[in-house]
Amino acid sequence: MAFDFLVPIKDKVLAFSELLPPQALGKNIFKHTEKKGLPVFANATVAIFGVLESRNAFEKKQEKLDVGEIRIQLYKLMTGNWNSTILDIGDVEEGDTVADTYFVVKEIVAGLLEENIIPIIIGGTQDITFPTYRAFDKIRNMINLVSIDSRFDFGKEEELISSSSYMSKIITDKPNNLFNFSNIGYQSYFNAQEEVDLMERLFFDAYRLGDIAANVSLAEPVLRSADIVSLDLRAIRAAEMGLYKNFSPNGFTGREICAIARYAGISDKVSLFGIYEGENSIQAFQMIAQIIWYFIEGISFRIKEFPSSQSEDFTKFTVPTDTEELIFYKSHVTERWWVEVPTILPEHTKTNSSALLPCTEEDYLDACNQNIPERWFKAYRKGL
Repeated sequence: MAFDFLVPIKDKVLAFSELLPPQALGKNIFKHTEKKGLPVFANATVAIFGVLESRNAFEKKQEKLDVGEIRIQLYKLMTGNWNSTILDIGDVEEGDTVADTYFVVKEIVAGLLEENIIPIIIGGTQDITFPTYRAFDKIRNMINLVSIDSRFDFGKEEELISSSSYMSKIITDKPNNLFNFSNIGYQSYFNAQEEVDLMERLFFDAYRLGDIAANVSLAEPVLRSADIVSLDLRAIRAAEMGLYKNFSPNGFTGREICAIARYAGISDKVSLFGIYEGENSIQAFQMIAQIIWYFIEGISFRIKEFPSSQSEDFTKFTVPTDTEELIFYKSHVTERWWVEVPTILPEHTKTNSSALLPCTEEDYLDACNQNIPERWFKAYRKGL
């Protein structure tokens, strides 16, 4: 069993959690300890674990990520008004080879997904996204991946998989189960024009940092259709992280990234949340802990809803344009919007996705002004 490779939480972290008040997260998380072993998985909502693999880092790591210190910062936070059962199942250490680590991560994630438990992964490098993607092979046919990142991470074709090229591996690896890839927060000066062109050719979605920073709610419909969310912490401002060597002065603020994490949690489709590329500083540990807190907070507000013209909870809007007739739905419960995409149908050979694409009220208003939303057009073209 892959779970046998998980290393228990360190004694110093367990000792710290014993001193916490009863309302603290550390007192309400079921932990993997040397003495008691793994916690019971039945009825768990999320399972946190660390992956201490960093050999494929593009910028070589000077020291291992101290996941124990991240736990201390997380455990001291207070629980919200949640119904979630939270597990901390320990860490995956480096295998003999990177491929060994990937295999263990893939098997652990697959096991958690089969139990309907959402993995929250704290990883040294973002290439860990690849084995988490492969873990869905027997779970879902087609996967939507959202990366919160200043870079697209396609790398060079001849380059072996690394933290800066894992997306090339995902796109080319068989079986190809990637239906859509979306990037939130890219910064143009970090991405070659060839990468931008590739995103366009493959009908992938990309949102510039400036656009999301100006209106963080634009990230919500993108995350609503995601299965996997992969966060590169270098998408956050260096000053916010207390880290400068491999981080940029431009990026998301702490408030913005926590809002995005909460949107990811609210999405009832998101089944895995990975946080990667952290480095050791107290401020970074606090930021990672708060991101995890907001993701779990979002999960507690999940509402399963599926638009239908027969349901009184939704209003259907038909918008005729010069080329298409667009059908929009608005939820009266959450005020969220969807738009039908004719070619994304359950019987379509490429996907089991529904014919509904999450969107914004602005997309509806644009359509009323005869401007077809770009995400709709890309989804339509992809399904042809």
